[in-house]
Amino acid sequence: MKNYSFRVMMWVGTLALSLAACQKPEEVAPPRQLIPRDKMIRLLVELHTLEARTDGAGLPTDSARALFREAQKSLYWRYEVNDSAFTQSYRYYAVHNKDLDEIYAVVVDSLALREVRQQASSPTAPPRAPLLN
Repeated sequence: MKNYSFRVMMWVGTLALSLAACQKPEEVAPPRQLIPRDKMIRLLVELHTLEARTDGAGLPTDSARALFREAQKSLYWRYEVNDSAFTQSYRYYAVHNKDLDEIYAVVVDSLALREVRQQASSPTAPPRAPLLN
């Protein structure tokens, strides 16, 4: 699953860079269903946490991928977004480099804080896989 996660992140990064190279931020209009910044941050935190849990489950790649996709659909439903709105919003924030950098700074801080809280609440628990790959 780690190879799958790496490939997904590389694909998203490549997409973001290619979009940023092709368009100037002022040329890109926000999509109709732009996910607000705060909601996008919460959603990304949950998606990365889900990805880490799926990676750490020790399942075969196909099973882990299927589990992740089903849980991702459930997460989108809980946040009342669809995959198209997420992709368009991510693309919009990626084209506006500063926006995505600021979003991910908060996401990384939130994930680190979660990890610290989890370790503090169960000091005898075995170490978990890192939250970010």
